[in-house]
Amino acid sequence: MRFEKHQKVLFRHCDPAGIIFYPRYFEMVNDLVEAFFDEALGWPFEELLQTQGVPTAEIRLRFAAPSRHGDHLRLQLEVTRLGRASMGLALRAEDNAGELRFEGESVLVHIDANGKPCAWPDGIRTKIEAELDR
Repeated sequence: MRFEKHQKVLFRHCDPAGIIFYPRYFEMVNDLVEAFFDEALGWPFEELLQTQGVPTAEIRLRFAAPSRHGDHLRLQLEVTRLGRASMGLALRAEDNAGELRFEGESVLVHIDANGKPCAWPDGIRTKIEAELDR
């Protein structure tokens, strides 16, 4: 299951040298995950976070090239694995010319209101599994 969003590199993302300050990439990844849950799964965080959560249990990014103020990036997320309560993601960002800016992996865990891992809801599991089987 793949999902992508476009992001212009804004002044607020950059350090004084005009390149992305690397923690801003993690904010972009979080925005991408939130958009994925809303747009691809139909489960916006404003609903989900009332009684559950999907914290990041693990994340790793490798930075391949700097991004500069004004660049346009294509942020990509692909579900690579679906467990009972976890989800593996492949992450990638490229510029408009296809140059790799970062790639990595992440693991999300579905938790209940008490912070304990719990199974993905059937409807969400069905949507993801249908895409994984393609």
